[in-house]
Amino acid sequence: MSTRTVVHLVRHGEVDNPAGILYGRLEGFKLSELGQRQALTVAEHLAGGDITHVVASPLLRAQETARPIVDSHQLDLATDEQLIEADNVFEGQRVSIGDGALRSPRHWPHMHNPFLPSWGEPYLQIARRMLGAVYRARAAAEGHEAVCVSHQLPIWTLRRFMEGKRLWHDPRRRQCSLASLTSLMFDDESLVAIRYREPAGASSPKVTGA
Repeated sequence: MSTRTVVHLVRHGEVDNPAGILYGRLEGFKLSELGQRQALTVAEHLAGGDITHVVASPLLRAQETARPIVDSHQLDLATDEQLIEADNVFEGQRVSIGDGALRSPRHWPHMHNPFLPSWGEPYLQIARRMLGAVYRARAAAEGHEAVCVSHQLPIWTLRRFMEGKRLWHDPRRRQCSLASLTSLMFDDESLVAIRYREPAGASSPKVTGA
């Protein structure tokens, strides 16, 4: 008989970012008060789960989101560098349409290939590193449940990869709200189902630097 293992991909909660910049991999960006409540809501949602392994991106917002889950299951928090946010040349700048870095001609060469994308880490590279992190978590929690706390673009890219869809996409159509759960069900090492939930409610997929 096969062994069922579930890996929950949790997107971190809302970040304290009053300047509205794309914070990417920058250090020190913590959860806002709302983000802290979202983290608690996710932990409460997962409280009855058979969770035996929790791992997070090294960035502060992911670590803070993971902490209530770790505490409620009396586990140690692991860190996996491969769960980190995607690299981006616009990190630290405002990038909203009609505002900030995108208006400057010196940045336009970075926009020549949206299918790669040319402004940051290639989608295929994101998918492969995230896949490795998920399978490490699956192995660590075999027969139980694992939680991986990561970021919007890496989670969404991995989901599209595992669903066999093209990786380039419209960011406005991502199904990956703040503090959402994208759960991957495995029988042994084979993916058999993907389930998506929003225990903390829906949020805009366009949140800067998410």
